[in-house]
Amino acid sequence: MSRTWKTMILAAPAVAGALLAAGLTGMAQAAGGSPDPVGHELWASATIEPGRAGIVHVGGYEGAPLGAGSVLTLTAPAGARVTGMPFAAAGFRGTVAVGGASASYAFEGTAAATAWHGRTFPFVLTVAPDAEPGTRLPDCTLALRDAKGTVHQRGGCAVTVGLPAPTLSRPPSGVALGSAPETSGTAYPGAQVTVVDALEQEVCSATAAPDGTWSCVPGVALPAGPGLLQATATLNGVSATSEQIAITVAG
Repeated sequence: MSRTWKTMILAAPAVAGALLAAGLTGMAQAAGGSPDPVGHELWASATIEPGRAGIVHVGGYEGAPLGAGSVLTLTAPAGARVTGMPFAAAGFRGTVAVGGASASYAFEGTAAATAWHGRTFPFVLTVAPDAEPGTRLPDCTLALRDAKGTVHQRGGCAVTVGLPAPTLSRPPSGVALGSAPETSGTAYPGAQVTVVDALEQEVCSATAAPDGTWSCVPGVALPAGPGLLQATATLNGVSATSEQIAITVAG
C-alpha cells in the first residue's frame, strides 16, 4: 500500500520574507563595531497535526559574522511548545526553557564567519491536541543576538495546524464486490471526505460526523475488475490523504 501525504508533518524552510511582514527598519550594532541593518528576516514554516510534533527549520541570516556567545532564540507560538533541539553541530548548544515557551541555540565555537550563515537550525514544536486544523498559530518569533544581547536579525515562523490523515476501512480487499460498494472510514470531525479511484476520478463523498466516522456509496457503478480507492479529507484549507486500498469488482 502507498500513502500520499498532502499534510506535511516535517516541513522544510519556506521562502524567505513570506512569513513576516516587511518593515523591520531598526539598526543593530554588528560584532565588528559597524552598524548592521535589521532588514533581512529569519524565517521558518511547518504544518503540524494536532497533538503531534514537527520540526521548523530556521534559516536566512545574512548579516555580519557573530562570534562566541551569540544566540538564536525561537519563541513558541500560542498553542504549541518547544520539545526538542536536534541540531548537533560542534560549537552549538541547544537549550529549551522550562515549559517549552522558548528555546535557544548558543554559539560557543570559534568559526564566527560561518556560525550562522548557510545553515538551518531545527526546533521541534508540539502542537496542542485541541488545535483546529487549518489555523495558523500566532506569535511565533525569532531573534538572533550577539554576546552583548544586541539583536542583529529578527523574523517569524508560520506554524499551520495540519489535518490528521483519514482512514479507508471499507470496502474490504480480497473479496469480489458489487458495482456500488459502501465506502467508509474515519476522519477529523467536520472534514469533507472525497473518495477517488486509480484515475483520480471521484467515486463518492461525505462529511465526517462528530464521532469521526463517514460513509458514502458510489453514484455511478464501478467498472468490473481490479481497482484502487483512496480517500482525501479537507478542512479549513488543509488536506490529508489515506492509504490506497485494492479492490475487485465482480464482472
